[in-house]
Amino acid sequence: MIVNPIPEGWEVIYQQAHGMLAAQLAYYLQPELQCGHWVETLVAIANHDNRQRTWRGKDGLTPAGAPADFTLQPNTLEQARALMDAVRFQSRWAAMLTSMHMSYLYESRRGESKETNAFLDAQQELQKNCRQSLRISHKQAARAYAIMQWSDRLSLILCRNELPADARELEITTGPDAQVYFVKQLENEQITITPWPFTPKQLEVQVEYRVLEQLQFKDDAELAQALQQAEVRYKTWRFSKA
Repeated sequence: MIVNPIPEGWEVIYQQAHGMLAAQLAYYLQPELQCGHWVETLVAIANHDNRQRTWRGKDGLTPAGAPADFTLQPNTLEQARALMDAVRFQSRWAAMLTSMHMSYLYESRRGESKETNAFLDAQQELQKNCRQSLRISHKQAARAYAIMQWSDRLSLILCRNELPADARELEITTGPDAQVYFVKQLENEQITITPWPFTPKQLEVQVEYRVLEQLQFKDDAELAQALQQAEVRYKTWRFSKA
């Protein structure tokens, strides 16, 4: 979950919903910023945060009993394995991009255990086999993954309310064209990106969220029930070319 403190309590966005927002953002990219296997790329972006682990006790809570933001929870191989097991039935392209994302998330943990090393080695082998099967170069694969990484980062900036005040710019990341992109919110609350990456000059995207007025929970079951009963709301952002 992405959990933001708000005056009413907590604003909760499921990570799967964040993935859908990332896919929306990628969908509008200019043709020259897209890549081959475009539909499969969008599917991979939408699904890149799926297969979240099942809560068993207080996995979704902080020690104080508040809903836990994903940054407060360690990445687990359990979720990574489940995601890779699922994506292999979609396509080699989706599997390759998702595997590259797993390498990005977990490579820093190489050496902590034989289990982790084996998982990371398996991802490298899978990526190599996918490139050979798809007959693409490492450079082409890296360019395609840059789209996922760029969309993921921009989606997180929006979902985590990280847009700076006073129309100040925030770096997104390097795009598939090797340019660095910056985002800022204007005084009229519209958002612009430099350089402009999208085909339309104006567009609108949204994500589902829920508000929890209860600040603390005794266990995951109580939190899950509150989330199920919460009204589904929508955060909307309007982008405009400067």
